[in-house]
Amino acid sequence: MNGLMQDVTYALRQLRKAPGFTLTAVLTLALGIGANAAIFTLVHAVLLQNLPVSDPKGLVRLGDKDDCCVMGGRPEGQDYSMFSYDLYRHLRDSTPEFEQLAAMQAGIGQGTLTARSGSGNSLSKASAGEFVSGNYFQTFGLKPYSGRLLEPSDDAPGAPMAAVLSYRAWQRDYAMDPSVVGSTFQLNTHPVTVVGISPSSFYGDRMSDTPPDFFLPLNEEPILDAGALLKRPESNWLYVLGRVKPGTQIGPLQEKMSALLRDWLVPIKSYQDAEGKKALPKTHVILIPGGIGIANMQADYRSGLVLLMGISALVLLIACANIANLVLVRGMSRRAETSIRMALGAARKRIIRQMLTESIVLACLGGVAGLAVAYAGTRMLLALAFPDSPGLPIHASPSLLVLGFAFGLSLITGLVFGIAPAWITSHSEPAEALRGANRSTRDSASLLQRTLVVVQAALSLVLLVGAGLLTKSLNKLEHQDFGLQTENRVVIHISPDNAGYKPDQLQALYGEMLTRLRALPGVERVGLSLYTPLEGDNWGEGVTIQGHPEPGPNDRIGASWDRVTPDFFQVIGQQVLRGRGITDQDTATSPMVAVVNQTFVKKFFAKNEDPIGIHFGLDGAKSAGEIEIVGVVSDVKYVDPREPVRPMYFRPFLQHAPLSDNADVRSLFAGAIMLQMRGPSEGLEAQVRRTLASINPNLTVTDFKTFGTQIEGQFGQERLIARLTLMFGALALVLASVGLYGVTAYTVARRTSEIGIRMALGAGRGKVVSMVLREAMLQAGVGLVIGLPVALLCVRFMKTQLYGTGGQDPVIFAGAIVVLVVSACVAGLIPARRAASTDPVKALRTE
Repeated sequence: MNGLMQDVTYALRQLRKAPGFTLTAVLTLALGIGANAAIFTLVHAVLLQNLPVSDPKGLVRLGDKDDCCVMGGRPEGQDYSMFSYDLYRHLRDSTPEFEQLAAMQAGIGQGTLTARSGSGNSLSKASAGEFVSGNYFQTFGLKPYSGRLLEPSDDAPGAPMAAVLSYRAWQRDYAMDPSVVGSTFQLNTHPVTVVGISPSSFYGDRMSDTPPDFFLPLNEEPILDAGALLKRPESNWLYVLGRVKPGTQIGPLQEKMSALLRDWLVPIKSYQDAEGKKALPKTHVILIPGGIGIANMQADYRSGLVLLMGISALVLLIACANIANLVLVRGMSRRAETSIRMALGAARKRIIRQMLTESIVLACLGGVAGLAVAYAGTRMLLALAFPDSPGLPIHASPSLLVLGFAFGLSLITGLVFGIAPAWITSHSEPAEALRGANRSTRDSASLLQRTLVVVQAALSLVLLVGAGLLTKSLNKLEHQDFGLQTENRVVIHISPDNAGYKPDQLQALYGEMLTRLRALPGVERVGLSLYTPLEGDNWGEGVTIQGHPEPGPNDRIGASWDRVTPDFFQVIGQQVLRGRGITDQDTATSPMVAVVNQTFVKKFFAKNEDPIGIHFGLDGAKSAGEIEIVGVVSDVKYVDPREPVRPMYFRPFLQHAPLSDNADVRSLFAGAIMLQMRGPSEGLEAQVRRTLASINPNLTVTDFKTFGTQIEGQFGQERLIARLTLMFGALALVLASVGLYGVTAYTVARRTSEIGIRMALGAGRGKVVSMVLREAMLQAGVGLVIGLPVALLCVRFMKTQLYGTGGQDPVIFAGAIVVLVVSACVAGLIPARRAASTDPVKALRTE
C-alpha cells in the first residue's frame, strides 16, 4: 500500500509537470468516457431499470409482446400478451402458484380522463387514467404516500367509486394539498373519491411519457368509459403481471397457463370456425420476467439504444488509441530517465507498475471530467429523445450504477492505453539510451504508434459511414411524400365521451363545434375525425367485398379505417379522385357509405374493376352488403411513416355498423379537430379552449399542436440516433486526425538529422513534404483498407434503422473516404511543412 501511494504521488507530480499533455489527455478521455456514461445513463434508465417496487425480481409477466391497445380475434402467432377481463379472472382463480396476479389497462395516455376537483371554481383538466385490478398495489408490495391504496374490495361491482392519485399529479396539479385525500373529484363527470396518494417513486407499471395521474378499479370502467370493454369476452385489452410464490418453476407454470388459456377459448367465437379450431392447439402464453414492468417502450427503443452504445464504444476506442499514442510519445521522451533508474537498480516490474499507475490516474481524472460531460450529455439526450415528455421518469443525474460504470470504465481505459507503452518503454537498453541512441526502442514504438493510427482511421471510417447512412435515412424519412398538406394546419385532440356525452347527443355537439370553430378569426375550414394522420393511432377491421369469393383462412383482408366530417379531406390535403367524398347528407339515418383510398382499391379489386357502388361488410361478415363505396381518395400515410400506405376506408360520423359486441360505438366519439387557417394566428389555442369550454366546461383540450409538429414527432428516435452518430463521427474524425498529426510530428522530430542530411545533399522542400506526407497517407490508406470491410459488416446490423437507403450506398462510402483522406492530408501536411523548413546545419548538430 505504501508503494502504491508513492506511485500515485509520483504520477500526480509528473502529470503536473506536463500541463499541456495532461489537459489534452483528460479532455480526450472526458469526451470518450462522458459520451459512454451519458448513453449508458439512458440505456440503464430505459432498458435496465427495474420498477420501484418491492422485490421486482419476483414479478412475472404473462406475454412477451408489446401489443396495444384493444384487440379482438386471434393474435398473430397465437401468442397471447393481452387478455379480456373474464380471461384474466379465469387465469387468476386457477393458478395458486401466484401470490398475486394483477391486471392493468393496456392503452393509457393523456386525455383518457377529464378530471375536476371538488372545489366549485376549479377547471377541468385532461388527465391520464389507468384501470387496474383491486390487487394491483398489493402485487407490487407498495405502501401509500398518504391515505390508502386500492384494495380488492374497491374493485367489486357496486362498490363506492374510488381512485388513487399519483404523487406526480398531486404535486404538479394540486400543489400537494393534503385535503385532496378523501375529497371527491369529478372524473368524466362522475363523482369519485380520492382515497390516497401513490408512493413518490412509483410511476406505474411501465415506463411511459404519459404516466397515469389516476389509478382506478377495473369495475369502474363501464361507468367512466362510454365504449366499455369490461364485459366483452372477445376484447383483449388488459396486460397481466403477477408475483409467483417462492420455489415455483416457471416452465411448468407456463404450460399450465397455456392449457388454461386453450380451455377458456374453446367457446369463443373466434375459435368456432375451422381455422379457429386448427389454431387453438397452437395457442399459448409465454411467461417472462416482469421486473421492468410492461416493456413496450423498451421494445421501441432497444435497437436504437444498443446501436448508440456500440457507436459510443467505438469513440472510446479511438480516444484510447489517441491517449496511448500520447503516453507512448511521452514515454519515449522520458526513456533516458527510465534508463538511469534501471541502471541504478530499479526493477523493470516497478517501472511498469509506476507507468501503469500514471495511466490509471490519468484515466481517473478523465473519468471525473467525463461525469460532467455525462451529466450535460444526458440532459441533451433527454431533450433530443423526449422533447415533449416532461413526465418521463428518467433523470439526467448519474445514478450509483452509472457512477460505478464510469469509474470501472476509467480503470479499464487506463489499463488499455497504458500497458503497451509501459511495456515498450521499460524494455529500453540502459547503455544505448544513455549514449543517446534511439535504436533500442524506435522500431517497436514506431510500429505500435502507426498501428494505433491505422486503428483510429479504420474506426473513424466506420463511424463516418454510419453517420452518413443514418443522416440520409432520416432525410428520406422526413421528406417523403406523405400525401398531406401541413402548412397552417392545427390538430386539437378532444374527448367528448369523457365530457359525459352519449351517442344520441353527438350530432348536436358536432354541429355546434363546427359552427363555433368556423367563426373563429382566421379559420378557413374545420374537420372532425376519430384520429388524424401520423398521430400513432390506428383502427382496423376485416373487410368482405360483395360479389367476391369468400376470403380463405390465409387471405389478408384487414384494412385501416377512420371517421371524418365533410371538410376533413380538404383540411389535410387528401384529394377525391373518383366519385364523391363524405357530405352533409351522410347522416346517422342515411344509407351507410364509405370512401376508400387507392391502396384499398388495388388490394381488393381487379385492375379494371370499378369500386364505385360496390358494397362491403365488416368484421368478416358473410353478408357483405352493409356499406357502399361512393368515392376514392388519394393515398395518405396515416399510421407508420416507415411502412407503405395501408388500405383504408373512411366513414361518416354517426353511421353505426353492427360490429361484434357493439365495438363500433366507441368510434362515434370524435378524437380530433383539424383546423385549416388562412395564415398564422396568434392566441389560437386560448380561443379554441374558450370556445369548447363555452359549449361544455368538461370539453377540454387534450393536446394542441400544429400538424407539422405532430408529423415531426414521429421521427424522434431516428433524429436522436442520426444526430448523435454524426456528432460521434465528427469527434472520431478529429481524434483520428490529432492522432495522425501527433505520430507524424513525432516521426519528423526523430528524423531531424536524416532530413537535414537529405536537404544538405540537395533534396528540395517539395520532396521532403511529399516524403513525410506519403508516410502519413500510407497509414490512413491502410486504415481505409481495413475500415471498408468492417464498415460493410457493421452496416448489416444497422439495416433496421435505415429507411429508403441501401446499406452499401456508394455515395455515402465515397464521401466518408474523401472526408477521411482530406482530414489525414491536413493532419499530415502541417508537420510535413515544418520538416521542409528544417535548417540542415542545425539538424546535423542535433545528435
